[in-house]
Amino acid sequence: MAMNKSHAPAAQKGVLGMLIDDHREAQQLFKDFKSARDDGRKAEIVRHTCTALTAHTKIEEEHFYPFLREADPDAFGSLLDEAEVEHASAKDLIAQLGAMNPGDALYDAHFTVLGEYTNHHIAEEEDELFRQVIEKEVDLRTLEKPMEDTKRRALAAKAPA
Repeated sequence: MAMNKSHAPAAQKGVLGMLIDDHREAQQLFKDFKSARDDGRKAEIVRHTCTALTAHTKIEEEHFYPFLREADPDAFGSLLDEAEVEHASAKDLIAQLGAMNPGDALYDAHFTVLGEYTNHHIAEEEDELFRQVIEKEVDLRTLEKPMEDTKRRALAAKAPA
């Protein structure tokens, strides 16, 4: 069951809300790809998705995951280990897609698998990790600004000139 931002207390809404918004954006982009008919639109969706996922993994790996590991390694450790392996798989697919063009053999398959991995990752984060963060009342307020700043820089670095 997908998580709703309204279930999080104020101390968590900003950070979890940001991550959930990223999740919904990615899910929508994967849906948009399925209905895209021309290569130009597919390339645009893939670029946007890969940029967004790269920024998202950066804020999780640099801020969210280390914070949770420090807050309660026993509670979050194995979930965070799995998440990092999932991120590595996604990064590999993103790199492969970056070297490909629409119409290339397996281009659509690479993006479809990236979507499947991403949706699996989203479900685990929202159903398990975020739920534990809320239940344990982990105060995430100190993460909000650094995560926003990192995301803004990551997106700006990937923006076309």
